[in-house]
Amino acid sequence: MPFPSETDATPSTTRGDRPRRRRKSVLLVTAVAAAGAALITSCASSTTAVRTASADGASPRTSAPATTTPTPRSSSAAPVKPAPRTSAPTHTATQTAAAVAPTCTTQSQLANWSTHRLAMTTIAVPVDENNVSAATAEVSQGAGGVLLFGTSAPSSLGSDLAALRANTPGHVGLLAMTDEEGGQIQRMSNLVGNLPWQSWMAQNWSPAQVRSAMAAMGKQMAAAGVNMDLAPVADVDGRQVIPGPTNPDGVRAFSGDSNVVSRYSVAAMEGLRDAGVVPVVKHFPGLGGSNADSDYAAADTVPWSTEQQVGIPPFQAQIAAGAPAIMVANNTVPGLTTGPASLSSEAITGELRGNLGYHGLVITDSLDAGAITAAGYDLPSASVQAIRAGADMVMFSNTAQAGTETNAIADAITSAVDNGQLSRARLVSAAASVLAVRNVNLCG
Repeated sequence: MPFPSETDATPSTTRGDRPRRRRKSVLLVTAVAAAGAALITSCASSTTAVRTASADGASPRTSAPATTTPTPRSSSAAPVKPAPRTSAPTHTATQTAAAVAPTCTTQSQLANWSTHRLAMTTIAVPVDENNVSAATAEVSQGAGGVLLFGTSAPSSLGSDLAALRANTPGHVGLLAMTDEEGGQIQRMSNLVGNLPWQSWMAQNWSPAQVRSAMAAMGKQMAAAGVNMDLAPVADVDGRQVIPGPTNPDGVRAFSGDSNVVSRYSVAAMEGLRDAGVVPVVKHFPGLGGSNADSDYAAADTVPWSTEQQVGIPPFQAQIAAGAPAIMVANNTVPGLTTGPASLSSEAITGELRGNLGYHGLVITDSLDAGAITAAGYDLPSASVQAIRAGADMVMFSNTAQAGTETNAIADAITSAVDNGQLSRARLVSAAASVLAVRNVNLCG
């Protein structure tokens, strides 16, 4: 801003006025200088205030003048307008909205299924491996699996099972399971090859060789459309006898030593898993030393205190190794259950899921067995009790009455939910476990 100079003063008309003019001029210059200094100070203060306010992120403000001397108008000293506020959503608001967005889960989708379809998902339907189309009606209603029986499977089994799977509602897949343990417990050895009894394997092969043999067999099973094997046996039993009415294990077991059984049964489980076949480890909490075969009559395991020391360690090893499915025995466990373990919440929910921390699929042994009848249950009521106790899938062996029995089981489970005997949440959880082992994603 230009300051006034002495040439801006009004000229005197006489020479004698010069001294006064000089004095006035000096006074004028002094006043002008003072005004200029005040102006500079004011401008500097304003600029500093603007910069300071801007640096703090607030709307800039000008400072009031420090003196009462009028400040000349200047564009640099004009008030700065506050930054306009916008109504755009903040990042935090966006995050909050995203956090409350509903998340799709298999269980949330299953909650929309009918109770009858959920019930069907928990049933494995028995069928002759030479006539798997006999289960078409049950599979069309949503049966979770088929259990193959026989001694010699047809070469067309793979295509037969593929045609059966095409009937699954929503194409969510189907578990096709059978018993391929080795020895005399083989259903389709003509297609997958023969294996020796598990006791022979442990005596003659290393765990690595067992894993390799089970993987080779598993690949042949998968090629034939079978995606689940009810094996290996993880019971601890050193009796070298062929299984029968008085002994369910014998040579079916790897050994009478818990450590040996742990190593070999885990190797067998991993071999099947390597081949893409779901292994089902059995028979929790262990049949070693049982006084009878539960297929024929009521049977007891060794006392629970002994079972904890001898029978449980192989199942702990299996759980640690990631076993995807475990079968629960129909035997009573003295000191733990008052009836079949497959119907006992103490055995399934308390011990297997609770104390051992298992979160995979739980399958019952055959619920039309002698031990179940001896306990006072028919097949439908036993199925309801098994699901209540914590099992996810039930099975039975009567292929001749498979359709009738399947419908009776599904109706009993549905009625149990309707009358409050079985919680729908428990049924949804069971169905979710069946789908999970098949790697079904209802949200994908």
